[in-house]
Amino acid sequence: MHDPRLTTARVARLATIDPDGRPHLVPIVFVLDGDTLYSAVDAKPKRSRTLRRIENARARPDVTVLVDHYDDDWSRLWWIRLRGRARVLDDGREAARALGLLCEKYPQYRDEPPGTPVLAVDVTEVRYWPARRPPA
Repeated sequence: MHDPRLTTARVARLATIDPDGRPHLVPIVFVLDGDTLYSAVDAKPKRSRTLRRIENARARPDVTVLVDHYDDDWSRLWWIRLRGRARVLDDGREAARALGLLCEKYPQYRDEPPGTPVLAVDVTEVRYWPARRPPA
């Protein structure tokens, strides 16, 4: 899971399952630390600090994250799909470390840091597809 595209990508899509068994898909910003992906609730306008993605992950921790790149030159397309088990971090050292890593990656967070809860996804499966294989 040490693909540089994962560490440099700025946005991903997180899929959780809602109480009715339907997919719930939202864009997220994220950071990777080893085999764990972290995302936090930031200060952008929302209807509530209790987010459906967080509540879905608490109840049904199997999640999927898709990181992809589109280009009009279709030979440059790629995607990486991560599947894993989500944990919701309401406080503690791991949450603090994740928030620090997010602030390092995203300059916007330096002015307005996110808070908890932090969504931690322990990645158990990685699949990828590149339109063109990188040079050897």
